[in-house]
Amino acid sequence: MSNTSPAEPVHQVPLTFSDWRPLRHVEDPLHKDLSAVARVGDCLFLACDETASVERLRRLEDGSFGDHQHVALDRLVDLPAGADGEMDIEGLCASDGFLWIVGSHSRKRSKPKRDENDRDQALQRMEEIQREPNRYFLGRIPLVEEAPGPFALARSAGERQSAWLKLGHRHSALERWLAADPHLGPFLTIPSKENGLDVEGLAVRGSRVWLGLRGPVLRGHAVVLDLELEQKAPNRLKARRVDGEHRYRKHLLDTRGLGVRDMRFEGDDLLLLVGPTMSLEGPAFVLRWRDAAQDDASGVISPDRIEAVAELPYRLHADHPEGLELWPEAGPGALLVIYDAPAPDRVEPETFTVRADVIGSRRTGETMVSRDNKRIPV
Repeated sequence: MSNTSPAEPVHQVPLTFSDWRPLRHVEDPLHKDLSAVARVGDCLFLACDETASVERLRRLEDGSFGDHQHVALDRLVDLPAGADGEMDIEGLCASDGFLWIVGSHSRKRSKPKRDENDRDQALQRMEEIQREPNRYFLGRIPLVEEAPGPFALARSAGERQSAWLKLGHRHSALERWLAADPHLGPFLTIPSKENGLDVEGLAVRGSRVWLGLRGPVLRGHAVVLDLELEQKAPNRLKARRVDGEHRYRKHLLDTRGLGVRDMRFEGDDLLLLVGPTMSLEGPAFVLRWRDAAQDDASGVISPDRIEAVAELPYRLHADHPEGLELWPEAGPGALLVIYDAPAPDRVEPETFTVRADVIGSRRTGETMVSRDNKRIPV
């Protein structure tokens, strides 16, 4: 995609997860399995894709983040599979006094586990495709400032209430709307690691909510859904009809076959963290979709509005970029990046600490254009 060298981190931010006791059931230690991040005041909210919780860290005097608080979400929202059902949280975003949360909305195929099964049993295991209902969550939870800087989550705060799109054991609102979509409908029952539906990016402005899809990728184009949500009843969000009879807009962006891993607004521009879809290994990039907030109709976005911001460092089987957040104290355009499967040199296992990268924006003005024109960002 790019002939630039990877961006060098400006510095690193230590994240320490000390309240480990409620999370002993997860397959990997929390600090090695981060999937989303959002900043609110002096707090970072982070998620692990194996739980139904978020983790709050507070900025400490040395600039690191700690004072870990584990927040179980089943006491703040109604989850069809309860506290033990995996939400597969892939996106967090703080906006207008709420923390927005989205699950992957994806299905998964069972792993073969050849170390536990013979070849026939392993093959049979791979016939199993699971739909976990908590994964279909999309909603918001009120943020309450406990003191200058630290924020907590509450089911209600004055007139603000937790609210979410309808979801249940068999269906969710978003699934129902997408079922008839000519581009996305065929992918709803395909597992996420096989180019099936997989929501990973989340950005919010006012009543508009953008969802970035890691999959499916369509002829090299990533998909971003754009909804307008409003609360019509206690604890219930509903989507307005915004594009004819549809309850979402659908934007396709030529990303050279990469899927969206996270998103964040910078002014009217939408920054997209993009990387390999399915279970592939490969480099990741930050792209800028110029004036994304002004797009009010579905369509394929002109490639000259997609710019390369940065190529992220790439390591085989380690440091998979999963979350993106603005980090203005490091300078204009600086970004915080968190990783799944962090490399050993960014982890302190005895203290449950992992270091996130802060990278500087290197906006070049070069644009993503059609493959036929054969230009690439530099």
